[in-house]
Amino acid sequence: MGALSTMLIALLSTTAFAAEPQFAAVVPGRAIEWPLDSGAHPGYRTEWWYATGWLQTPDHKPLGFQITFFRSNTGKGDGAGAFEPSQLIVAHAALSDPAYGRLVHDQNIARQGFGLAYANAGNIDVKLDAWRIIREADGRYAVDADAAGFALHLVFTPAQPPMIQGDGGYSRKGPQPQQASYYYSEPQLQVSGKVTRPSSSGKGESVEVTGTAWLDHEWSSTLLSADASGWDWLGANLDDGGALMAFKVRSRDGRAIWAHAALRSRDGRMTQYGPGDVDFTPERRWRSPRTNTEYPVAMTVRVGGARWHLAPLIDDQELDSRESTGAVYWEGAVTVSGDAQSAGQRGRGYLELTGYTKAAETGKR
Repeated sequence: MGALSTMLIALLSTTAFAAEPQFAAVVPGRAIEWPLDSGAHPGYRTEWWYATGWLQTPDHKPLGFQITFFRSNTGKGDGAGAFEPSQLIVAHAALSDPAYGRLVHDQNIARQGFGLAYANAGNIDVKLDAWRIIREADGRYAVDADAAGFALHLVFTPAQPPMIQGDGGYSRKGPQPQQASYYYSEPQLQVSGKVTRPSSSGKGESVEVTGTAWLDHEWSSTLLSADASGWDWLGANLDDGGALMAFKVRSRDGRAIWAHAALRSRDGRMTQYGPGDVDFTPERRWRSPRTNTEYPVAMTVRVGGARWHLAPLIDDQELDSRESTGAVYWEGAVTVSGDAQSAGQRGRGYLELTGYTKAAETGKR
């Protein structure tokens, strides 16, 4: 899920097809092949590359950032013609700046073609106009997004091998085996570069930054359970070099349809937790002044016998993507602090909260 992200499910679940198209199936036993699988998988219905992280300015001020590229197979055409809308590329970018007081974000969408929008196979290379993420020959990622009111020009340097989620990359998202995705993460990416920060005057300030990031890559062809209303997801880089991922898919009454977590220690040992061992409990809520949506922005996440407390960098990290994927959700930078069962470990990560916005508040069904 970091990757469930908006996942285009809100868009695709309301898309009508003249005849149900056939997409590639997610099945167990197909191991992720690295780095070949870092690239696009156009036969699957949806795919996304989702990067989040914490940055620090030269005066030691924190910033949160997010950039996500989505690829959607529309089921229309075979991609042979340049004008066929067989694949859509969508991008979101956001910056959380406590000095500005709220998240700023931008979004873009285009059909693949003409070298202006694409997601290439075999290696991460996704582009939408002037926004791009590419994995270079040395394994580093170049990330660029000149957005409305802010900009990201960053380099990610891997410090650890990929964190393969689920069973060799087969990650369940519901009680049915077909409710699954292929999913891996790259935690503890070392970040350097420049960010243009927003300002009330409209003239942004460009600053050098360093920090750490988390990159998720996920692809799937199946929608969530019909009873699913949304999900809570956490990806966190721990201060000791470890990594924590946890998610809960919620039913309409708030109960868990499915949940999972993975904890990787600094030496690479992975412990995975099933639905009964993972839960998200609200500690404090914040109400959006724009959509009137109430989000549990401070949470306790239970993973096995340990509890992790999440606190937001700023409360207002709501992202309105109704012009692209159709969803309004909260996605923000959080600090993470564990209890005695987790040896008091601390870290920084991103929390994603979807499905909290009511139809009457957004005009969406």
